[in-house]
Amino acid sequence: MVKEFLGFLKHYGVIGLAIAVIIGGKANELVSSVVNDLLMPLIFQPALRAANVDDIRKLSYHGVLYGKVIGSSIDFIIVAFVVFLFAKLVLREETVAKK
Repeated sequence: MVKEFLGFLKHYGVIGLAIAVIIGGKANELVSSVVNDLLMPLIFQPALRAANVDDIRKLSYHGVLYGKVIGSSIDFIIVAFVVFLFAKLVLREETVAKK
């Protein structure tokens, strides 16, 4: 039973997938920190001061937190771009395409 389970893990690449999920999560934390702690304050500081908030995610209009959408969108775009660059570097292809 144990051999069968280990064979399953090897055959379907479950261990590699688990490692990728862990590394991806940590990469996401790193990029989110760079965006939230470095880029957002530098880029949006004057606008945030005018709105009397210290974080873009706190922007709201009559209780609608549109700042969270803006912050998450910027986060997503940067994470997607970093993944694209990583895939291009690792795969060493001219264009990144699904095979």
